[in-house]
Amino acid sequence: MENEELDIEALKKNPEFLENLKRLEIDMRAENSIAKGYQLLDAKLVIEAEEDDVNEVFTFIVNTAFDKLSDYLTEPRKFDLGDPEDWATARAIYEHGIQRYSENDKKGAKEIFLVLYHMVTIDELKDAMMIHACAVMAGHSFEDFVENLADVEGADPEDAMAFFITTFSQPTDILLTMFAKHVKDGKDELKVLEANE
Repeated sequence: MENEELDIEALKKNPEFLENLKRLEIDMRAENSIAKGYQLLDAKLVIEAEEDDVNEVFTFIVNTAFDKLSDYLTEPRKFDLGDPEDWATARAIYEHGIQRYSENDKKGAKEIFLVLYHMVTIDELKDAMMIHACAVMAGHSFEDFVENLADVEGADPEDAMAFFITTFSQPTDILLTMFAKHVKDGKDELKVLEANE
């Protein structure tokens, strides 16, 4: 463990590493890149950067993600999850939705999960977002969702999909059937977006 701490301390003082971080931040802002924002955020977390520095990068990620989402909804176009930038955008919006849910902003969380359901094209992720939205509509607290509906133990940290909760305590099709009324309500709410396409 000590070696890890020494490496982190060495990184904090390594001029080349610090220069790379500066360059990454310049590129992130110049390209409006959420993917580079996550790279920078991860590096700042590793070196235990000041909380204000970390928050500034996170704010950039979230604000840029919602700007892109707004543009995509206007165009209209879906997220191409094969594109690292779209993937990072979907991840940022999802993480914001989870934060809203954990802070008991159920209306905000439900809307974010429904928009993600609308915007993603991978069936497994679409179904997972609908289950998230239905759990909120059914009145499940965030704690109840994580402890009783989600299966976070089964997540593979090597899988990019692991940033999203996509495995549940029961098969997805059974949960969607159990939540049938809420699925219908959610799809009804999305008709406004679908009308614009």
